[in-house]
Amino acid sequence: MSHEVLEEMKNAVVNFDVEKAVESAKKALKMGIDPVEAIEEGLTKGLRIIGERFEKGELFLMHIVAAAEAARRAIDEVLQPEIRKRKAERKILGRVVIGTVAGDIHEIGKNLVAVMLFIAGFEVFDLGRDVPVEEFVKKARDVNANIVAASALLSTTLLVQREIIEALEAAGIRDKVKVIVGGAPVTEEWAERIGADGYGADAMEAASVAKRLLGVK
Repeated sequence: MSHEVLEEMKNAVVNFDVEKAVESAKKALKMGIDPVEAIEEGLTKGLRIIGERFEKGELFLMHIVAAAEAARRAIDEVLQPEIRKRKAERKILGRVVIGTVAGDIHEIGKNLVAVMLFIAGFEVFDLGRDVPVEEFVKKARDVNANIVAASALLSTTLLVQREIIEALEAAGIRDKVKVIVGGAPVTEEWAERIGADGYGADAMEAASVAKRLLGVK
């Protein structure tokens, strides 16, 4: 029976069904299924299927975003509060603070990177868009982040990525945090010039770079 509910959760993500994802997550908890197991064996499996289909060119960006929304709602509204209550820990590769930099309101690319990082096994703290430099630094310190990922889609906001690195240095935590930068105008040369640790040309690459920076296979 528990297998059926986990399958239901997986299918809700694959079918982009937010209500079903939330409903089946509630059902899983009522049946005594561990919330961490519900994430790993239900929602994450669904996201992996979507990710594979996206890689093969069978799905588009909007599908990834829709599937991610279904999983996110089930986690945020149902499973995460229960995990906190039980003090259970989802086995994670590391903690990533991600956001689109101040002055930039583009979110789709950043959302996709956040999803791919989550699928890969990271705990992701998404600050949203138009995020001030000091908010990246504060969150990184608060959650003891391993990685800060900063997205800039406008050439006019590129410099903010450098400001984030400088602010992490000023806060005395730069040596503890790897910085990944990305976005349409970002290049590997730019990443090197500002002292970033990694650059992701797309969401799949960003997840690979994050794993490499933390020495995860």
